[in-house]
Amino acid sequence: MKRVIIAPDSFKGTLSSVEVCSIVSQELKKRYADLEIIGIPVADGGEGTVDAFLYSLGGEKVYCKVKSPLGNNITAYYGILPDGTAVVEMAQASGIGIEKKNNALKSSTYGTGQLILNALDRGCRNILLGIGGSATTDGGTGAVTALGGRFLNEKGESVPSGGEGLSAIHTIDLSDLDERIKKCEITVLCDVKNPLYGKNGAAYVYAFQKGANEDDVKLLDYGLENLAKVAERALKNDFSAMCGSGAAGGLGFGLVAFLGARLMRGIDCVLQTTDFKEKCRNADLIITGEGKMDSQSLMGKVPFGVAEQSGKSRVIALVGVSEIDNTVAQTHGINEIIETNPEHFPFEKIKTVAEPMLKKACEKIIL
Repeated sequence: MKRVIIAPDSFKGTLSSVEVCSIVSQELKKRYADLEIIGIPVADGGEGTVDAFLYSLGGEKVYCKVKSPLGNNITAYYGILPDGTAVVEMAQASGIGIEKKNNALKSSTYGTGQLILNALDRGCRNILLGIGGSATTDGGTGAVTALGGRFLNEKGESVPSGGEGLSAIHTIDLSDLDERIKKCEITVLCDVKNPLYGKNGAAYVYAFQKGANEDDVKLLDYGLENLAKVAERALKNDFSAMCGSGAAGGLGFGLVAFLGARLMRGIDCVLQTTDFKEKCRNADLIITGEGKMDSQSLMGKVPFGVAEQSGKSRVIALVGVSEIDNTVAQTHGINEIIETNPEHFPFEKIKTVAEPMLKKACEKIIL
């Protein structure tokens, strides 16, 4: 009996990683009778992270009321694994797709902090926090505020929420921060290496896609730099240049500086937690994938992260489109790339036919 591991990321906007696992498994079973198939849906901290963990490990999905990036009441969820670990996905509460129109200056991570707070209330003391897909550039101040922190201006008043208030921060008060945070281990799933501010920082690199114009970006960058300097005075430590501090509009910085979190490459954390190495031991084939494979994928996105930990097993990447050729992929542990959209049709055309396109691509998989 041949052993096949299916460990894909989502095809963003079309198919979740759970759906990809199911479709590929069904197609292989139609053609090969004697197979042991293990599905391990994977996410690297963005959309689908909670579902990927719950699919692989079991657990409970918890729904709660939180604030959206612009302060509206919404329902979001997180997961609690069988061992009591909470898996929080910031995109659920503070994601870029929540509001009808994004506003980089006013969007806050407050709702993400509320998800953490709810997990603490349920007794969770180990939290895995995925921070991909944010709508925010507030340096994590919103999340910290939800947990009891205060960011004050020169008059001792709370500054406005979101990125627009960062430049007015003069004092940081953590005296009322939830005491349970000290007994909590927070691991942040992060694949972004940007510093907090500067030309390669959170504002200049990511805020445009969150609705910011050039003036907004300058204000946000100045605010993030001000936050970093005030935090350095208060904490006697500078976290602003740390790889990943600029992730999710600076949420990476805020979680490390104010909550004592640690950053970890998202794919490494997911594969470690789901015991991927043990599951793929002696596998005849490992199938991974994502919607678009490009130069960013080489920095540790799901397909290449999976390949790194696949040992001597043969690895195929099923991807929507690829800007990486097979020669480059092979030097990074992927034996073959199979495109589901080889004609490179635009997203608008394929989003309704992604499933049959994936099924057709599975016909090219040879065991």
